[in-house]
Amino acid sequence: MSENFISYKGKPLVRSGNEIYYGDMCDPFVVKFTVVSENSDGQPDKITVQLLKSDTTLSDKDRIVKETSKNTMFDALDFGFVWLERALK
Repeated sequence: MSENFISYKGKPLVRSGNEIYYGDMCDPFVVKFTVVSENSDGQPDKITVQLLKSDTTLSDKDRIVKETSKNTMFDALDFGFVWLERALK
């Protein structure tokens, strides 16, 4: 990896606005977290988690493999990590 990204369990986390991507785009899958809403303290309280195919030639809908919503970033990261690890095996 040529750029310095924050990582979680050895994979890069890249934020763009309210979206956070987890994983390496060179792998067949990545996880996308979308912060849908925040509480009064500015902490995410609804996060959509999507396991996506990395193939950007597919339509956005066709890239989605799995999707769920979580109420904390920790829970979202936990689900995303497990989904990505299983998909990459």
